[in-house]
Amino acid sequence: MSAAVTAVMMGIFSIVTTEILPIGLLTSIGSDFAVSDGTAGLMMTVPGFVAALAAPVVTVATARVDRRLMLCVFMLLLTVANVLAAIAPDFWVVLVSRVLVGVTIGGFWSIGAGLAERLVSPGSAARATAVIFSAVPLGSVLGVPAGTFIGDLAGWRAAFVVLAVSSGGVLVALLAVLPPLPAVRATGLDVLRGILRSTNTRVGLLVTFLVVLAHFGTYTYVTPFLEQVTHAGSGMVTILLLVYGAAGVAGNFLAGARVARHPRAVFGVSAALLAGATLLLPVLGGGVVGAVVLLIVWGMAYGAVPMCSQTWFAKSSPDAPEAASVLFTASFQATIGIGALAGGVVVDRTSPSTVMLVGGSVAVLVVVTVWAHFARRVAWPVASGAPATPRARR
Repeated sequence: MSAAVTAVMMGIFSIVTTEILPIGLLTSIGSDFAVSDGTAGLMMTVPGFVAALAAPVVTVATARVDRRLMLCVFMLLLTVANVLAAIAPDFWVVLVSRVLVGVTIGGFWSIGAGLAERLVSPGSAARATAVIFSAVPLGSVLGVPAGTFIGDLAGWRAAFVVLAVSSGGVLVALLAVLPPLPAVRATGLDVLRGILRSTNTRVGLLVTFLVVLAHFGTYTYVTPFLEQVTHAGSGMVTILLLVYGAAGVAGNFLAGARVARHPRAVFGVSAALLAGATLLLPVLGGGVVGAVVLLIVWGMAYGAVPMCSQTWFAKSSPDAPEAASVLFTASFQATIGIGALAGGVVVDRTSPSTVMLVGGSVAVLVVVTVWAHFARRVAWPVASGAPATPRARR
């Protein structure tokens, strides 16, 4: 795989790790600033909402700017955000840093998620896309457990220092290996409005909203669940998160081999597995063995979700890939914020087990929605100039 694809993947890895690192450090950061688990969950809510706004606004505002330059600017912003979190004297300063993370997510994801076909030959585009999206589960398998481990050894601030150094290194790599990437088709508001008229796009927004709501409404509070229900110590929590992330990497590549041909089937199976895992955790997750098995299932299921969602939007708008990435990023990130916020309200008023049950029920709705879309035999549009094929309907 080309160095440019690897650099973009590492950029997304740094972003994903920074975004979800508070999940592994939630109780440590919350106790340091004397805030509840639900309030600490704002570290997930804030960047999600900001990214949802930044995705369309930043992408449209910089539509004619070289995409290489924009990716480098966003990586510099991420480095600043991590430094700010590491030195934060109060919780509100941490939240300010999370605003900067949100801007980075919205801009970098919207541009970077659809770049694979511009960085490699057409025949390698699918594999390059899978490599780029492998950064999502890798952020879980390497980033979050490593950050949690560093936090246990040297304090949560040290984890953000390491992330600042890492994102700075990615910035250097992007400057070194990315070719000039002038905007091919400016993503204006008219383009976004146009693709929103598509039934496929609107269904994509709905299933993305539901599955991300189910996942982040639960996963944001998986550490309190493992501590309070599974009775896992900090070292065991790190190991369990590592197992979850490893399963996510496997799920990403398993989905990558099939999702382009069968997007609805892969999305539906992933949502069903996610629903089963979260619904069963309160029942079987009281012991380490049950928790491990269900976290593996959950990890494999969610490892496929970002690629399923991005593919759904891309197949819905084959003539506007960057605009499709904008909608993917905005819907995905807005729901991360909503999910973390809703989960925080539930966990502060009930328990981590109740959060799992509520999230699993929402995931069931994803399965129903995807099945309904398949049952109606809604065709995927064909790119301009491309011949229609039976695959367009799968």
